[in-house]
Amino acid sequence: MSDLGSGDEGISGSKYNASNMEGASSRNDFDTSGKAGSAVEQELATKMLQIQSKRFYLDVKQNRRGRFIKVAEIGADGRRSQIYLALSTAAEFRDHLSSFSDYYASLAGQNAGPPNTDNLPEDGKLKSEMMIKDNRRYYLDLKENARGRFLRVSQTITRGGPRSQIALPAQGMIEFRDALTDLLEEFGANDGGFKGDLPEERHMKVDNKNFYFDIGQNNRGVYMRISEVKNNFRTSITIPEKCWIRFRDIFNDYCDKMKKSSDSTPITADNNLQTTANSLK
Repeated sequence: MSDLGSGDEGISGSKYNASNMEGASSRNDFDTSGKAGSAVEQELATKMLQIQSKRFYLDVKQNRRGRFIKVAEIGADGRRSQIYLALSTAAEFRDHLSSFSDYYASLAGQNAGPPNTDNLPEDGKLKSEMMIKDNRRYYLDLKENARGRFLRVSQTITRGGPRSQIALPAQGMIEFRDALTDLLEEFGANDGGFKGDLPEERHMKVDNKNFYFDIGQNNRGVYMRISEVKNNFRTSITIPEKCWIRFRDIFNDYCDKMKKSSDSTPITADNNLQTTANSLK
């Protein structure tokens, strides 16, 4: 049976061009935009797999937020789709691939010959799993259609944004799992990221207001939270570490301008009185 897996059910081809797939949802999590803050991104290793008519690229990358794997699928027609996996998620995915492969093997032994779509569930799903990593969810669905069986891997972001997905022909799951295993054995399953000691919080009081400066870290990286507290009311802003220098430069620029402005206006009440007195002489 030919397992020409397809993820094109209800998906338009334009969604899979490179510019769209490196869009807001994945970019925000892994900082792969090529803009300020991601210039230190490195490609550590890459593997290419040819599975039936598709090519799959597994690229291990690293930036300040840690290490991750970009999985890109390129179809025979040149259509491109890709998802991003933290190394810890890639390890979990590798384990699921073993389970899906065993299940697929049991199906292949029972159903020799072309696929029988009459006995399929309405959505075509044979087996499903879900992975959760921070604000990302991954849906793994082994499906069957008239062209064969395939594993569809969908990545979604809880705060919204487009869904990214790849479709792996079922016959290639073991080969894909082995490639992931090789990369994980070399780079481990630790996502990495900033490991140093974060600075202690700072506090200042101005009149009846208190300002607190707290440094924290989450899955998106290091940040500073500046809080203003007055009469039990608190307002805060959060500044990502990658733009601290720019934030400081803007703040310094305003300080310099205000200083120059105050230095250039020395007219006081005493000066005005002296000018009036001189005019009366």
